[in-house]
Amino acid sequence: MIRGFPDTPMQLSDFDYPLPEHLIAQAPLAERSASRLLVVDPAGEAVHDHPFSAIESFVEAGDLLVFNNTRVIPARLFGNKQSGGKLEVMVERVLDDEHLLAHIRSSKAPKPGAGLLLEQEIECSMVERRGDLFVLRQQGRKPWLELLDQYGHVPLPPYIQRPDEASDRERYQTVYARYPGAVAAPTAGLHFDQPMLDRFASRGVNTAFITLHVGAGTFQPVRGDDIDSHVMHTERVDVPQRVCDAVTETREAGKRVIAVGTTVVRSLETAAMSGKLLPLQGESSLFIKPGFEFRVIDAMITNFHLPKSTLLILVSAFAGIQLTQRAYRHAVDQEYRFFSYGDAMYIACRGNQHIV
Repeated sequence: MIRGFPDTPMQLSDFDYPLPEHLIAQAPLAERSASRLLVVDPAGEAVHDHPFSAIESFVEAGDLLVFNNTRVIPARLFGNKQSGGKLEVMVERVLDDEHLLAHIRSSKAPKPGAGLLLEQEIECSMVERRGDLFVLRQQGRKPWLELLDQYGHVPLPPYIQRPDEASDRERYQTVYARYPGAVAAPTAGLHFDQPMLDRFASRGVNTAFITLHVGAGTFQPVRGDDIDSHVMHTERVDVPQRVCDAVTETREAGKRVIAVGTTVVRSLETAAMSGKLLPLQGESSLFIKPGFEFRVIDAMITNFHLPKSTLLILVSAFAGIQLTQRAYRHAVDQEYRFFSYGDAMYIACRGNQHIV
């Protein structure tokens, strides 16, 4: 299916919208499923307001919900250079037990060989620079993942203007998170609690899980007004054979594949770029923009995204630019809560028009 194919060249300004600061959610609701749901119907060019719990009425027996089971690691560390200067480390990914790739914020970037002391406990050194990122090495008795779990801070997004709290360790995590490696949550999944998942299962709704470890690049702005020149960040992805089989079975039954989050969309569509959905273990740098041919997904659940972001561009590719803009204007007017700890959208499909 092709959605939102532009009649004129696209500019970044096509994906902008005004957002009052008070609509940016700074903390989660007490209950995961208590959020709101904006239902976007591309077929009828309409939007409708619902509680998130209403998602159960839009998903039928035999449909396939695909989730991202990555687990967020406590990826933010604070410390000092050997020279005494303060710095902040934001992990992009753990490379192995001794090495990680990270963003470093400091008055001056550390040079290769410079020693660092993080959280007053972790001694490490900057080995090399890779573009805007830095490779850090430590030779302690514990691997990096254990050190992060012990000393790291929850990597709340930059638009949440508060320090992380103990409760964020559980709340900035999906209830089905399994494989550690993400430095940002797949936020569409934050709305699902276990009782809701149990109800889906009892009704015959099928589920499948891919793994995409969300990197800090998800917050990277699109530079320049020509979106075609933007270079997408890469993220590690695993689409197992059992997910491919589940998609095939769903297709044969005439049911729908519903992606829970943009990370699931990118994972499945990357795995189907050959024209056939195949298992994938590797990286995705797929930039989905209007004109993209969706091969796998029929509908999607997603949160509201930053203006001029690659994620908003992806949503516009699926729902259409004009309808997406109208939906966002409606969400602002109705004071939905935005971004990671905010409310959700359900974008329905035009029909079972799929390729794989």
